[in-house]
Amino acid sequence: MRQTIFIYLIFLLVGVPVLAIGNELPAPEGEVLLTVTGNIAHTNAGTQAHFDRELLKNLSPLTICTRTPWHRETSCFRGPLMRELLAAVGAQGDSIVVQALNRFEAEISVQELHDYDVILAMSRNGEPMPIRELGPLFVLYPFGEHPELHTEAVRFRSVWHVASIHVR
Repeated sequence: MRQTIFIYLIFLLVGVPVLAIGNELPAPEGEVLLTVTGNIAHTNAGTQAHFDRELLKNLSPLTICTRTPWHRETSCFRGPLMRELLAAVGAQGDSIVVQALNRFEAEISVQELHDYDVILAMSRNGEPMPIRELGPLFVLYPFGEHPELHTEAVRFRSVWHVASIHVR
C-alpha cells in the first residue's frame, strides 16, 4: 500500500508538470512575426502563441512553385503548411481570421486548409520576403496545381503582410 501511495505521489510531483509543459510552445528568441489567438490549446505568451522565423521554420516547411496573380513569373515560395501551424497551437475551430499589418482581414475555413496545401510563405526563391514584396508572411494557395483556386474570393483570402491569426 505504501509503495502504491509513493508511486502515486511521484507521478503527481513529476508527471503533472510534464503534462503542463506539453501545452506550452517554445518561446520565440527572435522578433515575433506572428501572433495566434483565439481557441488554441498551446501557448507561449499568456493566452497567445507567438512565433519568430525559427519557430515557423520548424513546422515542416513546404515549397510551392507557382505563378501567382501578383507575380509575372513562376516563383518558389517556402513556409509551413497552415494546417500544421494550427495543429501546433492546438487550434479548435471551424475558421480563422488572418489579419495583415495594415489591419486588413480575411476569414478562411479550416476545412479549406485541409483540402489544399496552403502555406504561410516566409521566403520567395530562397530569400526572406521583405514587406515591400508581400512579406514577411503571406498566405499562399497552390494556384499552379489547382486552377479552381483562380477566383476573386481566393485572392481575397491570400493575405500578405500577415501579422496575426485568430482561431474561431
